[in-house]
Amino acid sequence: MRARRQIRSKQREEGVALLISIFILLLISVVAIALIVSSGTESALAGNYRSSTGVYYAALSGLEEARGRFQPKDPNYFGTTSPGFLPSPGTPLAVGSPVYLINPLPTEVVAPWDPASTYPDTQYNQEFATSGFALPNPSPSTPSVWNSSPLNSLSFPGPLYKWVRINSVSEPSMGLQVAPFDGHSADPIKPIFYDGAQLNVSSSGSQVLEITSLAVLPNGSQKLVQYLAAPTPLNLTFNAALTLDGSNMQPNAQFTVPNSSNFSVRGNDQYSAGSCNPGLGAVDAVGYTDPSDSNITSAIHTGPPTSQDRRGNYTGKAPTLDVVPVTVSGNLQTVGGLNALVQTITQNADVVVNGNATQSNMPAAMSASNPMTIVINGDLTFSGWHSTGYGLLLVTGTFTYDPDATWNGIVLVIGKGKIYSHQGGTGQLNGAVFLASTVDSSGNPLPSSSPPGTPNFDFTSSSGSNGIYYSSCWIQAAMPALGYKILSFHEISQ
Repeated sequence: MRARRQIRSKQREEGVALLISIFILLLISVVAIALIVSSGTESALAGNYRSSTGVYYAALSGLEEARGRFQPKDPNYFGTTSPGFLPSPGTPLAVGSPVYLINPLPTEVVAPWDPASTYPDTQYNQEFATSGFALPNPSPSTPSVWNSSPLNSLSFPGPLYKWVRINSVSEPSMGLQVAPFDGHSADPIKPIFYDGAQLNVSSSGSQVLEITSLAVLPNGSQKLVQYLAAPTPLNLTFNAALTLDGSNMQPNAQFTVPNSSNFSVRGNDQYSAGSCNPGLGAVDAVGYTDPSDSNITSAIHTGPPTSQDRRGNYTGKAPTLDVVPVTVSGNLQTVGGLNALVQTITQNADVVVNGNATQSNMPAAMSASNPMTIVINGDLTFSGWHSTGYGLLLVTGTFTYDPDATWNGIVLVIGKGKIYSHQGGTGQLNGAVFLASTVDSSGNPLPSSSPPGTPNFDFTSSSGSNGIYYSSCWIQAAMPALGYKILSFHEISQ
């Protein structure tokens, strides 16, 4: 009886192992399928991310190429590689006049101004059509560096952006109001400017440019990105036509002036530059930053005979003998700040000469319409130079000035802090002159945190020139831009 029960029990348990095995196989199959699906999803996500990242940086490379080529020191500067592509320096790009940087593959035609082309620029009309500016067809264009020798002969492709558009902007195109915030109506023609602090329509500062880049990958991925950018001005300010910077003067600033009725230092704003006309109030004629130096005015001939009374040759805020203590901005009050200024200007200069120099080192390309920034890391000697310089001149050694030469702009003598003249002439310095000593009498650097040492203005009694004349217009024209600053960045949905 018991044997029969055991046989029946075994018969009922037969097939359980098979069912368990089938269930385990099904479970493994489900897990395997899930792993395969998950792996495929992750591969697709990774591929999408790779494409998205690749097309983003391809578009960004177009923006950066265009931004870099605005700078004269760039080897692919637009003014050198593509004359006439953009207006000459100092001339704004008109609203409604876009230009293109194009980057086609060898078998492609890239014509973004053509709506029937492969890569049309549809974004431009969205911004400017309401202002009455349709995209010009054709528009001016120039090839990218990747389509120019020698880069076009490389064995690997360059960035896969197709075109970059460069254009000016207006209040209607941006959909916002800029300074002055006086309720003025949005003008579709007035370009926008940046003065280092805010956007404006007052032509103050540098023009804002819009840079838009389209990139397309072989798999069809696209990205449209855009900068608003403008050159950042150095924004130096001068409270005197001639500034002698030094609060550590031992015993006094060295200030020698000619015994000449022709030599003057005037703080009254004068002389036009381009479209700029003088209109600022007067600054001081000669400013020194050490108020304890009461002997600086003794160098000016004020006593008998009457024919040598030169007090009326130094005017500005005061109608006679305007030689007074002044203040300078914070970064100019210490040796470290002055050295940082020298470094900043050097990094953004058009010409840098390491060593002593003469007028032969002055660039032939500088002109009234193209002021340049020239740095001389050493002594500079003008001798027999009857020409005119334009821009910002920085000398770290002694500047020996030929009074027959004229300079329109800014003259900075920072380092030895000495300007010297010993002969007659009829030239003059229009703009501002600034002297500061950052080394001691042996040429050793002063401590970074200390005030500057004794500046030396030495125009001997027999020297001449017509003197120094403050000009806000020439100061503005000579002020170098410190690269194109990105004011905004965004990706444009398509």
